[in-house]
Amino acid sequence: MKSFALILKSLVLSALLVGSAFAAEKVNINTADAPTLDRVLVGVGPSKAEAIVAYRKANGAFRSADQHASVKGIGLATIEKNRDRIVVAGGAAPAPARPAPAAKPAAHH
Repeated sequence: MKSFALILKSLVLSALLVGSAFAAEKVNINTADAPTLDRVLVGVGPSKAEAIVAYRKANGAFRSADQHASVKGIGLATIEKNRDRIVVAGGAAPAPARPAPAAKPAAHH
């Protein structure tokens, strides 16, 4: 009976560890401020976080996580470490709304 309890405890602990691995905090690199980028992204400190914000202000929103490598000091290795944490939303300008076709006047007989 002790071995069953030990196996059960091991399974519960394993499930908890796997669950926490998938619970990485995500950050939208198009809207986050420097302190948030610094806190959430691995290998990104205060100066790189400020560089991300400055790049975004100068060049517009990021369209992909890989474009993040255009920021000085951010390489592909940093992007790969953070791929599951990076969200790119609001990167593309919305398509202009097409006007609805004009309704034809009803024919009166």
